[in-house]
Amino acid sequence: MAAPIVNICWLRRDLRLNDQAALYHALRSGMPVLPVFIFDTNILDDLEDKADKRVLFIHHTLEQLNKQLKNFGSTIVTFHGTPVEAFRYWTQKYQVGAVYTNHDYEPYARQRDAAVAKELELQGIGFFTSKDQVIFEKNEVLKDNGEPYTVFTPYSKKWRAKLTPFYLKSYPVDKYLSHLFKAKSEAIPSLASLGFKKLENAEFPSAELDEGIISDYKETRDFPYLTGTTRIGLHLRFGTVSIREVARLGLELNDTFVNELIWREFFQMILWHFPHVVGHSFKREYDSIPWRNNEKEFRLWCEGKTGYPIVDAGMRELNATGFMHNRVRMITASFLAKHLLIDWRWGEAYFAAKLLDYELASNNGNWQWAAGSGCDAAPYFRVFNPSLQTERFDKELIYIRKWVPELDTFDYPPQIIAHDIARKRALEVYSAALKNK
Repeated sequence: MAAPIVNICWLRRDLRLNDQAALYHALRSGMPVLPVFIFDTNILDDLEDKADKRVLFIHHTLEQLNKQLKNFGSTIVTFHGTPVEAFRYWTQKYQVGAVYTNHDYEPYARQRDAAVAKELELQGIGFFTSKDQVIFEKNEVLKDNGEPYTVFTPYSKKWRAKLTPFYLKSYPVDKYLSHLFKAKSEAIPSLASLGFKKLENAEFPSAELDEGIISDYKETRDFPYLTGTTRIGLHLRFGTVSIREVARLGLELNDTFVNELIWREFFQMILWHFPHVVGHSFKREYDSIPWRNNEKEFRLWCEGKTGYPIVDAGMRELNATGFMHNRVRMITASFLAKHLLIDWRWGEAYFAAKLLDYELASNNGNWQWAAGSGCDAAPYFRVFNPSLQTERFDKELIYIRKWVPELDTFDYPPQIIAHDIARKRALEVYSAALKNK
């Protein structure tokens, strides 16, 4: 029996059927389209937590997608292994005309896609990629002299100046779903078969955009005790919502919210043009800072036992839920790098392991912002005062008491270091290291 003739749509960070660029182009290609997903062992094998909520989220999302595809007589085909192994298998099982997928900008993704493209090229199979997870990518927003921006404000101005309705148009995928490859629905492999545990009662933020939250975003976003942020980051990370849909609503309702979307794209652009930021400071002279890297103090920070309530509340929220309020992320990151003089890369890695909405570009960019080593016009001597931050953003201690119930008891630990002493030490260490460069 002859192998079925298909084009493949490789799903990665775009786990939806609506307004999806690669799926749209694949469906219009003139051949039946087979959606595939790879449980990539290059990624999964590095996850120490075998109850990782992100894997559970992906698994749950794929099951929901498969139900949708069943309505069109189609299915998602999955593979557990490396991407090159997956395509060697699929190109034996099917007559593959071309593979369609969306751009990914992280270093591993670029290496992965180059390896897959090479493998397909050897077999005469086309590999077509599209922009989908950002409004502007790579070289689309540059200085007038053609160089990439390294400061956010001028980048954001150029981003806004370049924006036209064209960039916000949805891909009308719905019109072409009848072009999906017809196949019996295949079950998504169990979490256990992938080497992961199922978590009972795991909760994830809704993919529905709350217009009230977006409308009030400027006034409420900095207060961690309020439901003042959309928590849409998880869905942007895995593409369960369209960035174009999110941006359209933001532009209609709240400019401050749009600014956060631009920050995300700014950091994606930085990662693309300056890949050395993975593992190194954007400002290379900051690699010379002699971090203290006290392992006991790092553990206390991770556990939320520093004696600084706002810091401890944030870390406990992260450990319990996989989420931390953005204002508190800045406070906890600054505390690790400046108060404790622990290498920002330690904190970056901890957040990477814990955050549901973890994105390499944003996580790296924000940690370097907090440490002073990144794309920021402000000098290194910004050191957040946790007490003043609490006074401004959680004055009634509503957020803190939720996560630090022993606050007023003898069980709560003393401050790991006094703020004034920590600030003075940080400024001295930074100053001395940078003077020598």
